[in-house]
Amino acid sequence: MAKRILVVGGVAGGASAAARLRRMDESAEILMFDKSPHVSFSNCSLPYHLSGVVENSESLVLMTPEMLKTRYNIEARVNSEVIHINREEKTITVKDLATNNTYEEAYDKLILSPGAAPIRPNKLEGINNSNVFTVRNVVDIQQLNSYIKEKNIKDVAVIGGGFIGIEVAENLRLADYNVSLVEFANQILTPYDYDMAQILHKEMVDNGVNLIVNDGLAKISENFIETQSGEKIPAQAVVLAIGVRPETKLAEENGLEIGETGAIKVNRNYLTNDPDIYAIGDAIEVYHRLLHKPTRLALAGPAQKQARAVADHIYGIPSRNLGVIGSSSIHLFDLNAASTGLNARTAEAAGFSYDSVYIMPADKVGLMPNSNVMHFKLVYETPTGRILGAQAIGKGNVDKRIDVIATMITMNGTLEDLKDLELTYSPMMGTAKDVVNHAALVALNQLDGRYSEVKVSEVRELVENHAFIIDAREKNEYEAGHLKTAINIPLSEFRNRLDEIPKDKPVYIHCRSGQRSYNMVMALKNLGYTNVFNISGSYLGINLYEYFNDLVTGREKIVTEYNFK
Repeated sequence: MAKRILVVGGVAGGASAAARLRRMDESAEILMFDKSPHVSFSNCSLPYHLSGVVENSESLVLMTPEMLKTRYNIEARVNSEVIHINREEKTITVKDLATNNTYEEAYDKLILSPGAAPIRPNKLEGINNSNVFTVRNVVDIQQLNSYIKEKNIKDVAVIGGGFIGIEVAENLRLADYNVSLVEFANQILTPYDYDMAQILHKEMVDNGVNLIVNDGLAKISENFIETQSGEKIPAQAVVLAIGVRPETKLAEENGLEIGETGAIKVNRNYLTNDPDIYAIGDAIEVYHRLLHKPTRLALAGPAQKQARAVADHIYGIPSRNLGVIGSSSIHLFDLNAASTGLNARTAEAAGFSYDSVYIMPADKVGLMPNSNVMHFKLVYETPTGRILGAQAIGKGNVDKRIDVIATMITMNGTLEDLKDLELTYSPMMGTAKDVVNHAALVALNQLDGRYSEVKVSEVRELVENHAFIIDAREKNEYEAGHLKTAINIPLSEFRNRLDEIPKDKPVYIHCRSGQRSYNMVMALKNLGYTNVFNISGSYLGINLYEYFNDLVTGREKIVTEYNFK
């Protein structure tokens, strides 16, 4: 007897599950229900309609109900909200939002993929004004785009510095709007450590975004917003992107178990506590394989994997559930950024014994056109050397490097494994010793006690306490900008100037990117110096770390001139 399978919700989870089910069984009756007008669209591409990168909003729609029917024999009903699950009878109650009529549909198996809704704090003054928007689907982005064009809006405020907020702000700025972004935390994009986030902060400021961190939204008016610190910011339109909340109402009202994270609880096969009801996507809690606890992860890639696993389980095909590690990437103006696994902040909060290295090698051979610095931070467990996570930011292929690290984490790889990893090489695409191999080598030197470093976040204190700091760059580089207390002893001269380098107190060394200073550190250690440290991030990293904070706070600079070259 043919199976009857109902899917609640579309996009990455529901639509992928339905398509896989059809490939598994041509005779199954598959019905999808979505309360929006669109059942299959590229939600991750929504912000790009604001800048015209995606010129026509209808291009965001990947599959119409007609296409799903003719190509896959899947019946998709849009503007149809599932309002009740009759678990004993194995039926659902559907409300046709166009007519307000309700009806029932029977199922053998039910898949819930309701997604997550943007958080909208109802008690905030002005939150329900007509100029306040969220971005979840095609209709949302159409309404926002139409409003700011028809009203000839000049100033837009984006509230929240997560992925959606950053992409909305970027695309509005590319469309030449005056954009302010307000983030309650002290940085945007929490998958990145604070030192790495400063690179992204500078990129936003350099591209004309009025970036405000450590402040929250307090009030929305017709022509401005007011922050919790009392600052008034011009804004005739406001986009809320302060996070999402799993859509659990349907599950909760019908006796399906909710987990400790507030999302739907599922087992390893994505079954709820009802043996005929599955749940996938942004609405469920998943297992974090590094933190060993439930978490939530609103990303399309994991949702698609869950969708396939559910379809396979319905037809008796086993699948592994390895948990999640949280791999993601984002493009921001001229930079690409990617991360995976744990950053240093989450590793520390979780109680890991860990360390990290921050390097800045070239993303391809320096002689080649478009060779650029790549900022790469690797987090690893001590003393095992197990890889815990990484972050990369640059103009080149950061996603390629982070994908390598994600693979290593999945395989329980260590620094030794990463060091020996054989990767492709072409001068136009990389270096013979790839960024990730380089990071492993530095980390192993650190783990084995052959090399010591201080983090870029510690440099201000060193300068203010008049620590002995050597600038290992050449004289012309030093004169273009340097740490105020640093002594210029170039790598090319230091062997003839050893009398200037003390042995009775700590010596801290930097250059531009860390390579020359590393060589000086190792040479001095071989010459009997025992208290020598490389400065992580070197001068370029110091400039990037200090720039945004100096701009916001007006504090005294520790460099004579910023130099980002």
